Amino acid sequence: MKTSRRTFLKSAGTLTVGVVISPSIISCNKSKNEDVKFLNTLNEVRKSRKQHFNMCGYAAPPLETVRIGFIGLGNRGPSSLRRLCLIDGVEIKAICDVRPESLAKGRKILADTGLPPADEYGKTEDDWKNMCDRNDIDLIYQVTPWRLHTPVSVYAMEHDKHAAVEMPAALTIEDCWKLVETSERTKKHCMMLENCCYDFFEMQVLNMARQGVFGEIIHAEAAYIHDQLGIAFGKSYPEMWLLKESQTRNGNHYPTHGLGPVCQVMNINRGDRMTKLVSMQSNDFTYGPEAHRLAQQDDFYKEFDTDSYRGNMNTSIIKTEKGRTIMLQHDVSSPRPYSRIYMVSGTKAVAQKWPLPPRISLGNHEWLSEAEMKELEEKYTPPIVKKVGDLAKKVGGHGGMDFMMDWRLIDCLRNGLPLDQNVYDAALWSSMVALTEWSVANDSEPIEVPDFTCGAYKANQPIDISMEKGGNTGVRLESIKTDESVKQQNV
Repeated sequence: MKTSRRTFLKSAGTLTVGVVISPSIISCNKSKNEDVKFLNTLNEVRKSRKQHFNMCGYAAPPLETVRIGFIGLGNRGPSSLRRLCLIDGVEIKAICDVRPESLAKGRKILADTGLPPADEYGKTEDDWKNMCDRNDIDLIYQVTPWRLHTPVSVYAMEHDKHAAVEMPAALTIEDCWKLVETSERTKKHCMMLENCCYDFFEMQVLNMARQGVFGEIIHAEAAYIHDQLGIAFGKSYPEMWLLKESQTRNGNHYPTHGLGPVCQVMNINRGDRMTKLVSMQSNDFTYGPEAHRLAQQDDFYKEFDTDSYRGNMNTSIIKTEKGRTIMLQHDVSSPRPYSRIYMVSGTKAVAQKWPLPPRISLGNHEWLSEAEMKELEEKYTPPIVKKVGDLAKKVGGHGGMDFMMDWRLIDCLRNGLPLDQNVYDAALWSSMVALTEWSVANDSEPIEVPDFTCGAYKANQPIDISMEKGGNTGVRLESIKTDESVKQQNV
């Protein structure tokens, strides 16, 4: 007889207050390892934790020069390295990649931007540890496959470095807590590089919300809808890791682009927190057929010609302690136009970015005219955009938001300022991966969302977007030029 996951979990003594598993769950054909994975998720959700030091609002000692060790020069790495090279007060001390051709790209970027050569690592799979062991590096900036995000970040912080990591920062609830506890213990920042928090419209809406234009926020919608089927099958990732992730994770495995800006508007982790989540997944209608089609033409794809792919659309609903709701979606395999939705609904105003152009309504049931939108933009453009927005557009990287993110990170480290995105944000936004997986696997049952601040969210202050401090980090204007070889990919 097959054992249902409900029976399995009950026999293991894992049912907890607030995590409901109903009799509607049917018997499943998941492997024992997958059952253990979901068991671990429940255990980590219910585990009692205590905050050892509050990293929200924490200002690390200022660094006149930020010495960087850079790991990962694959698809997104070169453009990230190039952006950092354009910021004053930055030294690239070392670069790391296991592929010689990728190291060569990094070497060229440093030369093209007039910076001295960096030490190179990548002779073995874990040579990045030797980089972290150095005592002349302040920040480890990594653009690596997802499986390395938590191990590299934890190792970096344990070796006296701040960590900047691509999203998601972690894939399990256990790893989310590892990031939090390591950051608190070492007092080293761990920032997830969520660039969409620095997009222009999102920052304008955040500024408007701070000034009361939206009244009380009621509901928000966020998404990552981006057809990447060709990219997933495109042989551009080492060991096809991106495609393999789509075979093993049936949930929202890339939640943070849409969610990050919404959480900042709602002051999540800073006055409010997520409490519960439910998630539902469609079947797969594209991955399997595409794998089968390609396998008929190229033997390389025969190992991928299976029916074990994740569903196409994941939709999750999240509730907060203050009674707000968030709708979160993920679909990277359907031929839909790109969208992060970004809809913020309040008692006085509504904003929505997609489908373009962005729109705002000030409570009169009508969207503002183009001229009225321009007036709002001029009135509520936040200081960081006024400071480096035009430069960011010139540098590029998803329209400039990538550069603003990097510039802000370096400026905060140089001036000893708290980061806009701290380790609690990295953990919470990333935890959606494991939580949605659990809910989908358990017939869309609700699951509690851990409070990674351990109650500190009640007193934590919203992020400071005033730019009253800092803002003195320059840009190496003479090095800004278009370089097609490192142009940012929309991945």
